[in-house]
Amino acid sequence: MLPPTNSFRRALSLVAILNLSYFGVEFVVALNIGSVSLFADSIDFLEDTAINLLILIALGWSAHKRSLVGMLLASFLLVPGMATLWMAWGKMGSPVPPDPISLSLTGAGALAINILCTFILVAFRKHESSLAKAAYLSARNDVIANIAIIMAGIATAVMTSIWPDVIVGLGIFVINLSAARDVFLAAKKENIDAKS
Repeated sequence: MLPPTNSFRRALSLVAILNLSYFGVEFVVALNIGSVSLFADSIDFLEDTAINLLILIALGWSAHKRSLVGMLLASFLLVPGMATLWMAWGKMGSPVPPDPISLSLTGAGALAINILCTFILVAFRKHESSLAKAAYLSARNDVIANIAIIMAGIATAVMTSIWPDVIVGLGIFVINLSAARDVFLAAKKENIDAKS
């Protein structure tokens, strides 16, 4: 069952705009300072934009088609994790720690955006729809990741090491794996319900 469509559409539209706006900021900073965690998080902002737009498109579809979109969205949640693994591997060849101040400040900006997105979507978190679940889990997981990025910036300043940034980047991968599983299971249940 889907959340009330008009309020859900407005929430998704606003969240998509917020995610797309911060993607550019975080991506540029990540490349400039060579941060694995910011790179992963910037890709996550882009992925969240795509997820919210896909959900907007799928709202008028049948329950069966929405469940298939839910399964597709579960795979989208893995994209930032794959990007993180690629960036972390590259960081091993160039072990220069990112600028800790830029890392923490950019992470704090991302945290503010994601807290706002989570607040916008919190009303839909208990719906059984895989689409509502995907939107909410993406925003919630990003808040957790952003807190970890800020902590990585502080640890990098103290340790002058690449490892806090790399470990947080890999942690983002694990969080996205868990969210992908939850969304896939909700979509699978919807698919079975739609067929019966």
